[in-house]
Amino acid sequence: MGGLVARALLTLKNFKPELINLLVTQATPHVAPVMPLDRYLTDFYTAVNNHWILKAQDLRNLTTLSVAGGFRDYQVRSGLAFLPRLSQHDSALSVVSSAVPRVWASTDHLSIVWCKELILATIRAFFDLIDENTRQITADPKKRMSVLNHHFVRHPAKIFEENPEAFAGLTGAFIWITVKASKWTYSVYNDSDGKYVTFPLASHRKSYSHVYCENSMLDTNSWIYGCMNSNSSMCLEATDLSWRAELLPTTKVVILKLQDYPSLSHIVIQVPPTVGNKYTLDCEFFKEDSRRVQLPVTHLFSFGLSSSKITLNSTGLLYNIQLQHFNQIYQAFKIYIESHCQSLKERKPSVYRLHIPWSHEDSVIVAKVPSLTEISAKLHIAQPQNDSRVPELNIYSSSDCQYEVILKTSLLQILGQVIRFHAGALPVYVVSNILLTYGGQLSTLISAGQCSDFSLELVRTAKPYKVEPLLSIVVFLQGFNWFREIWESLSLPEVDAAVLRSQDAWFPLVSLILFLLGTGIAYWNGVFFSTSLRLFSSLWLTLFRPTVLRKDNKLITLRRFCMMLSLALVSWTTCGAFAVFLIYLQYLFKVIKIHVNVRAEENMFNGDSDCSKETSQNSSTFTVKNQSSMDSTSKATQSLCNSTIAEGISSLKMHVTILNLFTWIVLLNLPSLIYWLKNLRYNVRLDPDPCRSTAIILVCILEILMNSSTSEVKSSKLLKIAAKVPLPLSVAMLAFGRMHLYKVPHFVTFSLLLHVLCCIV
Repeated sequence: MGGLVARALLTLKNFKPELINLLVTQATPHVAPVMPLDRYLTDFYTAVNNHWILKAQDLRNLTTLSVAGGFRDYQVRSGLAFLPRLSQHDSALSVVSSAVPRVWASTDHLSIVWCKELILATIRAFFDLIDENTRQITADPKKRMSVLNHHFVRHPAKIFEENPEAFAGLTGAFIWITVKASKWTYSVYNDSDGKYVTFPLASHRKSYSHVYCENSMLDTNSWIYGCMNSNSSMCLEATDLSWRAELLPTTKVVILKLQDYPSLSHIVIQVPPTVGNKYTLDCEFFKEDSRRVQLPVTHLFSFGLSSSKITLNSTGLLYNIQLQHFNQIYQAFKIYIESHCQSLKERKPSVYRLHIPWSHEDSVIVAKVPSLTEISAKLHIAQPQNDSRVPELNIYSSSDCQYEVILKTSLLQILGQVIRFHAGALPVYVVSNILLTYGGQLSTLISAGQCSDFSLELVRTAKPYKVEPLLSIVVFLQGFNWFREIWESLSLPEVDAAVLRSQDAWFPLVSLILFLLGTGIAYWNGVFFSTSLRLFSSLWLTLFRPTVLRKDNKLITLRRFCMMLSLALVSWTTCGAFAVFLIYLQYLFKVIKIHVNVRAEENMFNGDSDCSKETSQNSSTFTVKNQSSMDSTSKATQSLCNSTIAEGISSLKMHVTILNLFTWIVLLNLPSLIYWLKNLRYNVRLDPDPCRSTAIILVCILEILMNSSTSEVKSSKLLKIAAKVPLPLSVAMLAFGRMHLYKVPHFVTFSLLLHVLCCIV
């Protein structure tokens, strides 16, 4: 978050932007908070990002580098670390660590600050950013971007030079060798003689479009040149083409388009003396079309049953496989590359690179030859609408090997993408499921007079077709201007799904998947609660003598009113989340006590309760009363006991559901509580407090609800309304709560408020 605070400095009125000319952030979520748990955080993000977009011209002197951790960072996904696209096109750079030269590895959220490879790349960039005259970071924004691109995007395997010399002298007592073949391999070990290898271009221009060379010597010296002397195979001065090269994990490569160099007559490669070292050089001329292959990706719903396959039979050194229709973040594939070689001699390893052209998120893998290699293909950023480029799989291969590439849709990876991009919205779907279950229980209370079990009601009531169609229709209509104008005229906030779709972060059927995941979490959450209550009640019954629950018809007593005021005062003077946590513990204790008393009443026919005693007394008077009188009295007593037990069980089920709902409110407010506890030695009162007002209302509501029963609710005139409200509240929660988790307690609070009114009216 320090990176975001650094960006926020520029929003201060009295801060001078010219004081900063370089900002480097690591794993900073620039776009949006990972979990939008309070309004202050989302407003802060909006203010910072809007300022950077509106003041982009004023911030041109500031160069910004954002480094993301890649797929191993489970806390901050890399898409959030990419700086907003509209701000500073020419002075901002966002990269993933897996694409950074000399790093080529994904990092988790902690290791990104101590990853040695990334530290070295950053330090090298800092040294190159120093102005020799001022001994400070250079004031030239173009040089800063050149340095960052050199170290974080494309490294030519040379030490950075601001203005490299265009021509270089080819001196030294080296042997000159002319090669006229279109493909040439040179390997030597412990050679003390240097060489210049020249490739005449005139004979190759008509047949080939490109020349490719790879060099195993990973030093920073120039090694490839372009000669303009067409009359001789030797030249003393040549154009240095080494800046066109690119460093890879095991080699440095260069690809030159012959059409771009019409004045060159020869390509010259310098082979240095290799005392004690092995040196390998491979060069070939090729046609671009012969090395570019198109591979359509499999459909999303193929579930890995079908595959796309291609075999590379050529003996070339480079292949570019275009992955057609691979442009959305919900797509995820497994790519299997199997290499077969004609002989068993030792070979250099192959390098596979998944290149994403619209963002710096490449991944590089080194594989032995022959081998079977598995590559995961998925995106951090979806393809922009105005970008028609296609992702590529670059294979830097061995010349006498055959490569077979198989691509399959990975259902597990797709689910991983859903979790990666939308796990923050899962609490909304869980609460929505519980809220639908709560409404269903109120409905069964109307129809059957008893509250149904949480798990059974969840299966019966929490159906995605109740909420998803309406949401989909609204999102679809949001694409029309007339509907958007009507929506805005009603002062309604924009639907979160429409915002996510505009950010290319929305999947087809993702809401359905999240709803089903929410249903599963809510179900097992209910099972966990029921099991925990049984364990606690068993422990209670073991330690204490069970008593029948005393009936208290008063919802509000003086003691409860004082407790309500005390917790409201705690919320106002300290922290709202703390008051919510205290009332939660009180409610949990109350529900455990209800569970204990219900279990005690269920044992009434075992001789442990008043009902059984009364039944036995009726039996002892059989000699003085007739049989029919005894039977009627016994049945009445038994019916009364059964109704009391049923009423207690019904109330317990309702309290368990409310406690389920309230648990998620506590979890969503937990960050405020943790921050308040950590900051307690400095200030007793949390200010600003995002949940103070909500906490005061919840304290009042729950202090009443925990002492209520279903018998008071059944006769209420508002029960039908209270039973129908959870459905529209669930729809509204999914519509406006995905990107604003702090709104979830508001919907739950409104539903519980209606429950309180049912107890009173």
